[in-house]
Amino acid sequence: MTKTVVVYHSGYGHTKRVAEAVAEGAAGELLVIDAEGNLPDGGWEKLAAADAIIFGTPTYMGGPSWQFKKFADASSKPWYGRAWQDKVFGGFTNSASPVGDKGATMIQLQTLASQHGGLWVSLGLLPANSKAATHADVNHLGGSVGLLVRSPSDASVDEIPSGDLDTAKRYGQRVADIARRLKA
Repeated sequence: MTKTVVVYHSGYGHTKRVAEAVAEGAAGELLVIDAEGNLPDGGWEKLAAADAIIFGTPTYMGGPSWQFKKFADASSKPWYGRAWQDKVFGGFTNSASPVGDKGATMIQLQTLASQHGGLWVSLGLLPANSKAATHADVNHLGGSVGLLVRSPSDASVDEIPSGDLDTAKRYGQRVADIARRLKA
């Protein structure tokens, strides 16, 4: 049995909804970074015990939220002790625009995992890039490094495209499956 932890920050609830879908697919545990950029009591221990860690953050101004960045900077203690060495990692981000510089955020998440000596899992899904494609299709934003989600600025949490939530579940499952295979 493997353990997957989805550690995320959500500013307005959209990224939280995506984190829930990722955790559902991974049969994993949610670990929220609070509004001050801190983990709850026991959070660092949960990450240390995890076989797979999936990072989640909104993209604000071309990068992770400052709260996620505070968490990332605070991970220097586990980094120094190589506590996350050889863990499986994944990541996702959410922004209001179709592109919204989400790629820059994904590179930061992938780099953070690599600094910890982790093994990054790509999305592994073909893009829905035909003329007939809709927001209900899996990977309609065409990501590959990790999960990309769009939540228009005037959309409620309940209006996240079904294709994005389906993609989130599949990605969570993919990360957990790879962690399971590597642990076997």
